[in-house]
Amino acid sequence: MALLSMDSANSPMHLATVEIFEPGDEGFDYRTLVSLVGDRLAFVPRYRQRLLTVPGSLARPVWVDDDDFDITYHVRQSALPRPGSMEQLEELVARIIARPLDRTRPLWEMYLIEGLEDGRFAILVKSHQTLVDGISTIDIGQVILDVDTVARERIPDEWVPRREPSSAALIAEAVEEQLRNPVSAVGGLRDGVSSLVKASPLFAGRRAVPDSPLQVTLSQQRRFHAVRTCLDDYRKVRRFHGGTVNDVVLATVTGALRAWLMTRAESVHSSRQLRAMVPMGVMDKDLEPTSLGSQVAGTVMTLPIGEQSPVVRLHQVSYALKAHKETGKAVSALRLIGVGGFAPTTFHALGARVAAEVAGQRGFNVVITNVPGPQFPLYACDSRMLESYPVQPLLPGHALSIGVTSYDGGVHYGLTADRDAIPDVDVIGQCITEALTELVETTNENVMRAPRGRKRTGPRPGES
Repeated sequence: MALLSMDSANSPMHLATVEIFEPGDEGFDYRTLVSLVGDRLAFVPRYRQRLLTVPGSLARPVWVDDDDFDITYHVRQSALPRPGSMEQLEELVARIIARPLDRTRPLWEMYLIEGLEDGRFAILVKSHQTLVDGISTIDIGQVILDVDTVARERIPDEWVPRREPSSAALIAEAVEEQLRNPVSAVGGLRDGVSSLVKASPLFAGRRAVPDSPLQVTLSQQRRFHAVRTCLDDYRKVRRFHGGTVNDVVLATVTGALRAWLMTRAESVHSSRQLRAMVPMGVMDKDLEPTSLGSQVAGTVMTLPIGEQSPVVRLHQVSYALKAHKETGKAVSALRLIGVGGFAPTTFHALGARVAAEVAGQRGFNVVITNVPGPQFPLYACDSRMLESYPVQPLLPGHALSIGVTSYDGGVHYGLTADRDAIPDVDVIGQCITEALTELVETTNENVMRAPRGRKRTGPRPGES
């Protein structure tokens, strides 16, 4: 609940996913989406609950059933002027994510966006971070997708809202909890105060982070840019230079941020660095393997933007992540894919939660969440999902966040930026494409030069 304290008009703590679909033979319209969501709500009961404040703020807000739940309020319809371009979709997404959620209702919205070119459509799912904890609740975007087009039987759902507790009952329960567990009560108060301090511009200004245009006072408006790349390119670089696909993704982002800063005439001298919060998958033997909330931890790493060589940047990134891998708790991409179906939407939410929770204690310039998805097509009814882009929130004082999802042969970047601070977010997208191309080109050379000018053939010793 501490995330609610961080919520503000300039930094709303919700996140989103925008997915692009090709309609099947049966077509796909607003009525279809409402029916699909209605069928799957039983999997995510919290999506029919709202937050109720305890009188006197004696305890954290509690979840109660929304006795006036209206699915058509949450599932909405929008359209682009046909044929809608990707740029128009990005602009619409930016406007939707800038708007705060209504706290008097369940904290989520879903949009059917029609009118894309070639007859395609998009679904945007927007959820508050308090809603998705990976334990009792996963993201609703995860449960509306199937691995095939086979029609499912309607899930029996006899949901009836439970009666809202009275103010007296809430106060009595809060007092009882404080008497039973005073440490927890004090901890809750401390969390709330801590979150308020984190959200303060004065606190943000004191963070010991490398200077960059990424640290600003946020406006209330956003920009969004999507970049689609090919997974085979990352695998090619990984096979030639060693490491993992995740290493290659982070090296690509490092190269892109370096190039973007150069377009702004920023100095990128050899010692210049940026620090990134990179939520990582972990394994805790004491927790249930199906508990997604227990499988993400925050890792702050240095991005060597001052390094000229793309290959050296890659090896430096790999080395920086080596300590995490050697703990024995690192989770493989295949395991993350296998937890809970199409889990990227939920894991991006958990990554954003982790970043928000540690923002005050650990200084960093940018949040980068990279989540592997299945390498086979998924469907909403009989409409095939073609692309999936995460839309991560901006923490107070942070002008950019980057989400990455791999799915069905593609690696999809979602760049969320402050509208005033980074009007050139599309340039960052172009730099991502160019940075990846630069890495791929290093695998095509028979003779590569080591950093000190020595010639060598093929990968370094120990690389594969």
